[in-house]
Amino acid sequence: MNDYGFLSILPPIIAIILALKTKQVYIALLFGIWFSWIILSDWNFLEGTLAAIEGMVGVFKDGGKTRTIMFSALVGALLLFIQYSRGVEGFINKLNIVIDYFENKKTGYSRVIVQLLAMITGVLLFVETSISSLTVGTLYRPVFDKLKIPREKLAYIADSSSAPTSIIIPFNAWGAFIMGLLITQGIEHPFSVMLSSIVYNFYPFVALIILFLVIVLKKDIGSMAKAEKRTRDTGKLLNDNAKPMISDTITSLAPKEGVKAKAFNMVVPLATMVIMMPINLTYTGWDEVEKFTSFGNHLFQAIGKGSGSSSVLYAVITAIFVAMVMYRTQRIMRTKEMIDLILKGISELMPLALLMLLAFSIGDACNALGTGQFVANWSKDWLSPQFLPAIVFIISSFIAFSTGTSWGTFAIMIAIAVPMATLHETELTLVVAAVLGGGVFGDHCSPISDTSIISSMASASDHIDHVRTQLPYALIGGVITIILYLILGFTLI
Repeated sequence: MNDYGFLSILPPIIAIILALKTKQVYIALLFGIWFSWIILSDWNFLEGTLAAIEGMVGVFKDGGKTRTIMFSALVGALLLFIQYSRGVEGFINKLNIVIDYFENKKTGYSRVIVQLLAMITGVLLFVETSISSLTVGTLYRPVFDKLKIPREKLAYIADSSSAPTSIIIPFNAWGAFIMGLLITQGIEHPFSVMLSSIVYNFYPFVALIILFLVIVLKKDIGSMAKAEKRTRDTGKLLNDNAKPMISDTITSLAPKEGVKAKAFNMVVPLATMVIMMPINLTYTGWDEVEKFTSFGNHLFQAIGKGSGSSSVLYAVITAIFVAMVMYRTQRIMRTKEMIDLILKGISELMPLALLMLLAFSIGDACNALGTGQFVANWSKDWLSPQFLPAIVFIISSFIAFSTGTSWGTFAIMIAIAVPMATLHETELTLVVAAVLGGGVFGDHCSPISDTSIISSMASASDHIDHVRTQLPYALIGGVITIILYLILGFTLI
């Protein structure tokens, strides 16, 4: 691989700045992809342009990325199903009972309760971030709309309760991936190291605490405060120029007439999707386990080694199938009607699938340029041991922000941070925690993060508005985390 040096960080940074400034995220990502391949083609504009096109086609050579894009499209079918069957309406009717109870107790308290319920739901679904964000956004969007809570707030809750929980409760594909990376660095007891690092992984805890305080204290800052004021004063759930990540057809499809609203017509398909996630992880990882001491040990290792992309795809397909059986049995829909809804749902979420394609493509281009490796290597010669945890956190954050992937950041930084911890005789778990927390923090701040994209989609929020409103809270959490790492660096090292 050629050494492109500083040039390697220009395409993703320019793409992110363009996305934030113009709100044209598709154009910004396309430019970043094109510029990356122009550099890779030694500034030959014709070859670079053709290479950029082939680079986007090449995304589908990766089965995991293709499955994630398919999952993003099929989600549209599931959302239309639960809307058209009056399942969403039935769920809202049940929640209204809770809302009315708290409204009678104390005016305005229902808004706090519903937001806390959304946060708790996100925390409980730690098995997979996409499922967590999707479920929170889908379940609570109608209720948030009724209570005049801006869509940006729902996207923030969905995003900030998913990844932080998945990294601090690592009994999922995240945990398996991290253990695999630690094994490649010669760590004899990777599970023990990963668990021990949780206590030093400050950012996820701080992010969850900030989210809780924002909800309970009803104190918003920056763009989120403006969004709350807009909704309170005008009733508008989105900005006038907002472009929601999901179409009005998905969010406002007229329910079928003559059908009784039942909450289980929504809850059962969504619960199926959530429950199938660990089952699918077990199935896809079962044969990957070579050594085990018991059935339970085999099961745990299998969940850890399972394919996350396969599991979410199988889960949403199973949920759609269960919904079809339920609705056909109840005579809510005919088979042709359901097939038409599936095709319509897929077509409505094509913009999301396209955005995922572009996000993956710019990530591949950054890998080809060596963006993450350049940023990581840049720090090797001047790091002081006392500053090591804080600097590792900052560098991991910047890589995740630039590439839009926390997993890619983990892969790059653990390979560098573990030897550095050994060289500087620094506490290994502290440095590993800094890598993991930095990856999640950078992911939270990046407009090309797949978790943020799915949170925007599920909440029917403008994606750039979501990033802007979440950014101040994430930055506060990041600053607090850096201070904590500096304190530990000078007291433990």
